[in-house]
Amino acid sequence: MQPQQISIVRHQPSWAMVGVFIILLFAAITLARGLLMPLTLSILLFFVFTPVCRAMARVGIPQAVAAMLVTLGLLVGVVVAMVVLAVPLSTAVDNAPTILAALQSKFAALQGPLTDVQDAFSRLSSLSIGGPKPDATVATTQGDGSGMLTSIAITTPAVFGQLIFAIVLLFFALASRELLYRRIVQSFAATEQRKEALSAMHAIETSLGHYLGAITLINAGLGVAVGGAMWAWGMPAPILFGVGAFVLNYIPYVGAVVGVLVATLVALVSMDGFVVPILVGATYLALTSAEGQVVTPYLVSQRLQLNTVIVFIAVALFAWLWSIVGMIVAVPLLVVLNVICQFVPSLAGLGSFLSGGEPDEIDAAAPRPIGARGEPDDRAT
Repeated sequence: MQPQQISIVRHQPSWAMVGVFIILLFAAITLARGLLMPLTLSILLFFVFTPVCRAMARVGIPQAVAAMLVTLGLLVGVVVAMVVLAVPLSTAVDNAPTILAALQSKFAALQGPLTDVQDAFSRLSSLSIGGPKPDATVATTQGDGSGMLTSIAITTPAVFGQLIFAIVLLFFALASRELLYRRIVQSFAATEQRKEALSAMHAIETSLGHYLGAITLINAGLGVAVGGAMWAWGMPAPILFGVGAFVLNYIPYVGAVVGVLVATLVALVSMDGFVVPILVGATYLALTSAEGQVVTPYLVSQRLQLNTVIVFIAVALFAWLWSIVGMIVAVPLLVVLNVICQFVPSLAGLGSFLSGGEPDEIDAAAPRPIGARGEPDDRAT
């Protein structure tokens, strides 16, 4: 009597299950953002500052002391930035009602035509719906700025707590970086896989360090240029504009738009007429355009450049998930994912899609094989 053979049938997950999983994943990421945001920021900073700690270790500085120096440097930088920006920010918040009133009075000349247009749309809406004509009078209320102050007072302790958590976690990660690397490498069974994992982590260090270093240098130059331009135009608080340009430029596309709008609105309040404020906004736009079209492609290496469509989608997605912090960490996360795709053969297609360099010529008749790290294997041709 022959023994019965048991066949195992593996069912492929349905699209409905995949969709439910994606929805639950995004919901979990959103709900846990109070933990995931500082955790993600700490991991990115860990890869950035690990080479710095390793360089300190080569000159005889102990691992824990190097980690302490890095984290203290970050903490001092944050405190100095808060002290420098405290007075301009508090002044801007206190003057928010005055600024809004000035903008209202400056655009009062346009209120008549806008009211006529609104009244025309209201009449068309009432005719199409068949209901009574709505009142065209729009009640406007002028805020006193208390809502903004209350919002800042509520959110500041939470943001400060998350920042402290990220810095403390960064200290422990840097202080035990060799142990972490060893445990990650030992989690792979094959020797070749261990080598690839170690190479991937070193590549992430190099890529993130080069990318963030170049972007920080570019943003610092842009901040100096914007601050100098605002001072030349006679804008109030040009230092605040320079620091704002430095921070906002970490957010692709959105940061430049926000900076141009803020500069134009402040110019409308502080200057007479409309021509000079428009020129102020155009100056900000020209500086950010020169940075994005000339300086950044020249200083950021081609292998670190990303697909602009994917960058825009990632910024929008993480803005929806994690607000401003999400927009800042979106591009560094794409850089990490792009490096990982280079070391995982099954993700070679995704890595090619994420890259922003010049694509290779497509040869449909003789496709080139893909190597172990997702690069074309020229030996086969």
